[in-house]
Amino acid sequence: MTKYVIFGRLGPADAFRPPRAVDTVATTLDLLDAAGSLRFGVDRALKHLAGWHLTPTAVGIDLITLAAHVHAADTRLNRVQASQDGWTREISIVVPVSDVAVWDRATAVLERMLRFLTGDLWAVRFRPLPRSGRPPLSRQPRSRTRHPFTGVSLFSGGLDSLIGAVDELHAGGFPLFVSHGGEGGVSAPQGRLFRELAARQADHARPVRLRLAMTIPSNLVAGIGGENSTRGRSFLFFAAAAFAGSAFARPFDLRVPENGLIFLNVPLDVTRLGSNSTRTTHPFYIHRWNELLATVGIRGRVVNPYWDRTKGEMVDRCADPAALEALAPLSLSCAHPSTRRWYAGDHAHCGYCLPCIIRRASLLRTPWDGRDETGYALDDLTSEVLDTTKAKGRQVRGFQYAIARLRERPELAETWVYKPGPLLEDAAIVPDLVGVYRRGMAEVAEVLEDVEARPLDGRDG
Repeated sequence: MTKYVIFGRLGPADAFRPPRAVDTVATTLDLLDAAGSLRFGVDRALKHLAGWHLTPTAVGIDLITLAAHVHAADTRLNRVQASQDGWTREISIVVPVSDVAVWDRATAVLERMLRFLTGDLWAVRFRPLPRSGRPPLSRQPRSRTRHPFTGVSLFSGGLDSLIGAVDELHAGGFPLFVSHGGEGGVSAPQGRLFRELAARQADHARPVRLRLAMTIPSNLVAGIGGENSTRGRSFLFFAAAAFAGSAFARPFDLRVPENGLIFLNVPLDVTRLGSNSTRTTHPFYIHRWNELLATVGIRGRVVNPYWDRTKGEMVDRCADPAALEALAPLSLSCAHPSTRRWYAGDHAHCGYCLPCIIRRASLLRTPWDGRDETGYALDDLTSEVLDTTKAKGRQVRGFQYAIARLRERPELAETWVYKPGPLLEDAAIVPDLVGVYRRGMAEVAEVLEDVEARPLDGRDG
């Protein structure tokens, strides 16, 4: 099995290269641009933070540098080409950091959380920042001006993150919102939603957002294509928020608004076990993030305020229903927003992927009267028989299968909540997790009640 090594270098004078090894492909990740500034949106992010009197710590910058390596490996190593089984890759990264001793203590937890998150075999190694090149903090003096932020909140542009933002602002909080600037199909709606959210606030309380636009060159690894499963994307999201929060010089909460059904993300059937089902906010993964932050000395705590609510309950209990009614149609939940390219009209949502189905179900719980104003490419799930051999019917049939089994044997929920990952640290709240899973699936059952999905290639099913 070929191993892939991604190693960062800081400028042309940095001569580091990992030792040659059999069946190993080593690839350079150039961390500085021609002007000696940090690439991948980090230098721009530092400048934005400085404008708010925030200067991340050296370890905070190490963390976002580490995230760039993880993001590069996860998105630029095609699973089919870079693995023997079509999924599991063997990846090593070598990251230049400000304090190797600090990061060496974090190696075990990093490898454990990345393995859990992506399903790959990770080896994480650190080396000292080179004497040559631009030390990341040498031109970034720490500000002594007090900043106004009450914490950090992720803002993805989805319905959950919108509700989290509305609730927090309504309660008088003033978080620093953090987003990742991905593809245009996500980034543009995300920006529009945040501008509309901010415009609803008084001038003195208008929120601000740090947008980290990290794009890795598509041809980074010679002879290997890109990977679109992006199981490791939440590592970059969380790292960007912790990087910013490291500048607070005091403890802070890093809020990850996610409904309980997706928080657990119990696989719908055996085809989605393990890393085939995303674990981006699973409780085990969040525990590992808190362990990592404590180990490296960043005083943040990752929390999900909505772990015990279904998406419908988040909608129903939103602190400002008027704001949610106005802004919800601008939020983007779809797993495949680029679907709009294949349909006439301006549809940001396909209407049939897993997040779209859960969104549909949640918006049946709105505290206001009116229909779901989301633009779905497939607006009416009952308008046709959905082919389960294709994307249109696959997730619908998966939900229907799981819902039918739960109706026959409700006690299965008590076992299924353990399928995505360990819950040993959450034993006291497992009954609550079972409850939110059951209620979430009941919401979905309602929206799929009259939907027909089966194979349309001549087979029974």
